[in-house]
Amino acid sequence: MGGVFSSVVGGGSKKTPEELEMALAKAKEIVSSTPVVVFSKTYCGFCTSVKKLLTQLGAAFKVIELNQESDGDDLQAALLEWTGQRTVPNVFIGGKHVGGCDSVTALHQKGKLVSMLTEAGAIGNNSSQM
Repeated sequence: MGGVFSSVVGGGSKKTPEELEMALAKAKEIVSSTPVVVFSKTYCGFCTSVKKLLTQLGAAFKVIELNQESDGDDLQAALLEWTGQRTVPNVFIGGKHVGGCDSVTALHQKGKLVSMLTEAGAIGNNSSQM
C-alpha cells in the first residue's frame, strides 16, 4: 500500500534537470513580472485563506493553481529548489519569497502586509486577481 500512496502523492517519476530548469525559469518569470503571486492548489484550505485575505485587502495578485497546470508538479519541484518550500500556498510579494499561509498571516497581524503590498504596487489597482 505504501508504494501506491507514495507514487500518487509523490508525483511519480523523477524530473530531469532540464524539466526542472524550465520550470524554475517559468516560476522566476512569473514572479518577476507580477507584483504578487500565489502558487496554490484549488483544494487547499490554507491557499483559500491567503487568497481571501489578499482579496479583502484589495490587492491585485496572480494565482497559479499547480494542480491545474500541466507542469504543476515541475513548478512545485522548482519552487522547492528555489525557496526551500514545497508546500502551498507559496507566496511572493514584490519579487521576494514571503512563505506560506502562516507567514502571510503573521505579516498582516504585525501590520506589515499592507505596506509590502503597497510597495509592490499590488494595492490601488482595480482588479483583485490578475
